[in-house]
Amino acid sequence: MRRPSTLTAYAFLYLVFLYLPVLFLPLFSFNSGTIVAFPIKGWTLDWYRKLGEQDTLIQALWNSLGVGTVVALLSTAMGLFAARAFVRYRFRGQRAAEGLVMLPLVIPGIIVASSMLVLFLFVGLKPSLLTVVLGHTFLALPFSVSILKSAFDDFDASLEEASYDLGVGVFDTFRRVTLPVVSPGIVASLLVTFTVSFDEFVLAFFLSGNQPTLPVYIWSQIRFPAKLPNVLALGSILLLTSVLLLVLAEYFRRRSSASEVR
Repeated sequence: MRRPSTLTAYAFLYLVFLYLPVLFLPLFSFNSGTIVAFPIKGWTLDWYRKLGEQDTLIQALWNSLGVGTVVALLSTAMGLFAARAFVRYRFRGQRAAEGLVMLPLVIPGIIVASSMLVLFLFVGLKPSLLTVVLGHTFLALPFSVSILKSAFDDFDASLEEASYDLGVGVFDTFRRVTLPVVSPGIVASLLVTFTVSFDEFVLAFFLSGNQPTLPVYIWSQIRFPAKLPNVLALGSILLLTSVLLLVLAEYFRRRSSASEVR
C-alpha cells in the first residue's frame, strides 16, 4: 500500500487549518444556547426561523442582491471587451494596461475604500448604494478579465474571419460567432463577480452610508451577544450560497475551456 507523501500530509493539514474554523459556523448556528462554546446546549432551528422576522436584515439583503447584480453585469460587460482586446490584439502599453486592470487585487482594501470615499465626496457623490456599485465594479473587474481571458485564449480567430468572408458584419459576427463560444466564461464571470460583491465588506462599510449591505449589517450585529446566534445562522446560509455559486462558476469555466479544446 502506498504511503501518503509529506506533500499530501502538508496539504491535508493546510486545508484543515484553513477550513476547520469555518465549519464551526454552521455547527453553532443550530445551538439552542446563545453562548458560542462547547458543550452545545441543544439543537434548534429557531435562529433560522427568526431571520425572516427582521425587516432591517431583509432590506440589507435586498441591498446586497441589487448591488451584486448590477456589479456583475457592469464588470462582466467591461471585462468582456477588455479581455478580448488583451488576447486578440497587440498594442503599445498593453502590459501596463493589463497591470492597471489587475491592480485592485494587490492594493489593500482599506486604502482603496478611503481613497474612493474622498474622491466621491470631492465630486459631490454622497455614500450610497450607487457609490458601493462603483467601488465594487472597480474591485470585481480584475476577476472578470481573468476569467474571460481564459475563455478567449484558445478562441479560433478563423471562425470570425470566415464569418466576415461570408459578408456578416462585425456586430452580427460578435453576436452569432464569438458570444456563443465564450458564453460559459461569461456565465462564470457573472457568478464570480456577483459573489465578490455580495461578500465584500470594507468598501461597503466606507461607501454605503445609511444603506448597509448584508456584510455591513452582520458586522453591526456582532457587537450584541444576543444577536450572535442569528448572525451565525445567516452566515451559514451565506457560506453555503457562496460555495454553490463558486462551484457553479468553476463548472462553466471548465466547460468553456473544454469547448475551446474541441
